[in-house]
Amino acid sequence: MKGRLLGVDHGLKRIGLAVSDASGLVARELAVIKRRSKAEDFRRVNQIAAELEVVGIVVGLPSNESQPGVYSQADAVRRWVEHFGQTTSLPIILWDEQLSSADAREIARQQRRKPGEPIDDLAARVILQSYLDAVRDGLASPPDAGE
Repeated sequence: MKGRLLGVDHGLKRIGLAVSDASGLVARELAVIKRRSKAEDFRRVNQIAAELEVVGIVVGLPSNESQPGVYSQADAVRRWVEHFGQTTSLPIILWDEQLSSADAREIARQQRRKPGEPIDDLAARVILQSYLDAVRDGLASPPDAGE
């Protein structure tokens, strides 16, 4: 896999972003975007993706599947990705974000972040690193640029 990937932790109030190195081995936290509107959020994410010359976007998907008829956070993320996909030509990969919040809280503690400080960027880092590790181990396919 050649090129940087952007990791996204989609939340109701904030969007956490992380980026990989060009070799696709290591993810690092990047930014926390305060949500405004879909159009503004998409513009910001696409602007950052262009500046970093990323070749794909990995979006964390909650694994809490809901009961029939109940709208879940996973449904909200899928819908957001559906709309976001209309604003970018980059491949978008949905990736299980199970345990990313717990891992992000632990990293925040290690970094001595203040309690209550947003950790969405760290959650995005955990999601992206999990995907990079899976690609390296042959458990996931790299994004197919130019689809």
